[in-house]
Amino acid sequence: MNPAAAVSAPALDSHPDRQNFSLVLGGPLFQLLRRAHLSDDALHLAKKRVVVISLLTWLPLLLLSAMEGKLLPGSAPVPFLLDVEVHIRFLLALPLFIAAELVVHQRMRTVVLQFLERELIPECAMEQFDAAIAAAMRLRNSVPAEVGLIAFVYGVGVLIIWPQYMALDAPTWYATPTQDGASFSIAGTWFKYVSIPFFQFILVRWYFRILIWVRFLWQVSRIELKLVPTHPDNTGGLGFISGSVFAFVPLLMAHGALVAGNLANRIFHLGEQLLDFKATVALVIVALLCLVAGPLLVFTPQLTRAKRAGLREYGALAQRYVREFDTKWLRIGAHADEPLLGSADIQSLADMGGAYEVIRGMKTVPVSRDAVLQLIAAVLAPIVPLGLTIMPLEDLVKQLLGIVF
Repeated sequence: MNPAAAVSAPALDSHPDRQNFSLVLGGPLFQLLRRAHLSDDALHLAKKRVVVISLLTWLPLLLLSAMEGKLLPGSAPVPFLLDVEVHIRFLLALPLFIAAELVVHQRMRTVVLQFLERELIPECAMEQFDAAIAAAMRLRNSVPAEVGLIAFVYGVGVLIIWPQYMALDAPTWYATPTQDGASFSIAGTWFKYVSIPFFQFILVRWYFRILIWVRFLWQVSRIELKLVPTHPDNTGGLGFISGSVFAFVPLLMAHGALVAGNLANRIFHLGEQLLDFKATVALVIVALLCLVAGPLLVFTPQLTRAKRAGLREYGALAQRYVREFDTKWLRIGAHADEPLLGSADIQSLADMGGAYEVIRGMKTVPVSRDAVLQLIAAVLAPIVPLGLTIMPLEDLVKQLLGIVF
């Protein structure tokens, strides 16, 4: 039997939430989807959920716009079929939000188990670790929390955020600006009071889940972890934490799609330029990096302390060893029958130097540069095609061929 498995198995089995940790398998909406046979206990049936939710949010807009004669180009200044943002929002971003649930569930569960499998949690702190897990599960399953999210969506998202920052300031298939505000069509009424609130609820529910994750990480960071400065992952054994951010890649792609949809509408229908939004895109990227990767910085103080302690302790050990090595081989000389070539002392000296260099290179920020670059790429991927509004594809291809050949 694997010794590590033998050690970790009792720890995993002694508390059921350790094996079943999940940010997404809970809450009133999850239970409703299970009863509607749109999900099972493991979040399968994702395709079915995407189809049904699209029928609820996007298809009525298509049918009602057609009924009101605002579907095709020429029927309105911004007809339904040319409203890029609404199609990206409900046919791309929303499915990505739904697909992200399964990815986050599978990845985060293994991350939590790694704290135990790597024996980073001291035995005396197991109760504190279990309390952090239990608190996360209670918050995830909270009925008042999701009711509060719905109230926030209708009270703030629909009435303030969407009309001021998202809706186009031009006549569209869903509304016509007037002196008293906006006059909504039948399709626009469904859009404002059903489709947009549902989408915003899914969005803020994700922010709430990330808040649960941040709270859990902060509580775990209050535990004095058993970090090993010489661990080859260069983060004292916490290297697996950096990989947790990849679980949020679909989430970041969905945000990138939302930005792309909003910018596309402004470029195509309001005559604005992509380069006018450089600061906006940069701000979105920074905000999303802070949201996803920023929480891992709660472990930086412990990593810093572990690095300082490692340099001090291994420095003292190395000083003792090199002094004895110097005395044995250079001052008084080794025994005549002990050959210098192939001596284990020299290999040990090299090993000691290698261990010290590992500690010197230990990172105090548990997020790799590659992880950050991939997160940025995930946000930018849906926005990059808008670059064709600056330079036609034909010209772009010609320039690339000119550079290559």
